[in-house]
Amino acid sequence: MNVLYEDADIVVVDKPAGQIVHPAPGHETGSLTDELVKRCPAMANVGSAERPGVVHRLDRETSGVMVFAKTQSAYLDLRRQFESHKTVEKKYLAVLHGAPAGEKRKPFRFRTKGTVDSPVGREHLRAVSHWEVLAKRGPVSLVAFKIETGRMHQIRLHAVALGCPVVGDKLYGNVEKDRHLRVRPKRHLLHAVELSFLHPRTHVRVTFAAPPPPDLVYAV
Repeated sequence: MNVLYEDADIVVVDKPAGQIVHPAPGHETGSLTDELVKRCPAMANVGSAERPGVVHRLDRETSGVMVFAKTQSAYLDLRRQFESHKTVEKKYLAVLHGAPAGEKRKPFRFRTKGTVDSPVGREHLRAVSHWEVLAKRGPVSLVAFKIETGRMHQIRLHAVALGCPVVGDKLYGNVEKDRHLRVRPKRHLLHAVELSFLHPRTHVRVTFAAPPPPDLVYAV
C-alpha cells in the first residue's frame, strides 16, 4: 500500500490496479480497507462495518489516488462533499481506442441499466465529463478526463458513448481491438491521477496526485 498522505483525520493512498477497495462477495480478503484497518484499528468504527472509512470508490482494475476517513466526523464531512459534487475535483487518465472529437464537455444521462443516452427522465442521472486528448499513437490515444459527477463507471460509459472505449475494458470495451494492440492490456487502462477536496477539519483545499503506472504510460 502506497500512502501518499496521512494525518489524524484522513489517509490518502495510491490504489494499485487489481485490488478491491472493500470486501465483497467472492473477495472477502485482501481489500484496501483490510490493510488500512490493520494500520489504524480505530478506522473499523468509521462509517459502516462493511466499508470502514470509505467515502468514494474506484473499480477493482482502476488505479490511482483515493482518500479514506479515519474519524467519524471526517467521514461525514467527506461523504457530504462527494455526494454534493461541489467541492471535490477528480482527474483521470485513460487510454482509449481512437480519440474523441468535437465538444470537450458534454452532459450525459445515465439510465439505471448502466447505459447512457440523451432523454431526461426520472430514471436518469445527470453525469458530466470534460476531456482533453493529450497524445496519440497508432490506434490509441491518451485522454485526460475531469468529471463533475461521480456515477458508477462514468468515464468508461462516456468513452463508449464517444465511440472510443477504454482499452482493456472487458465490460464495455472492444475485445477484438484489444487483441490487435502492440501490448495486450491486462486490465482497463484507467487511472485516477489527481484528487482535490476541502480538508474535513481545516476546510482548506488539499490536492493529491498519483503518478500513472507503467502499463498506462507505455501504452501510448
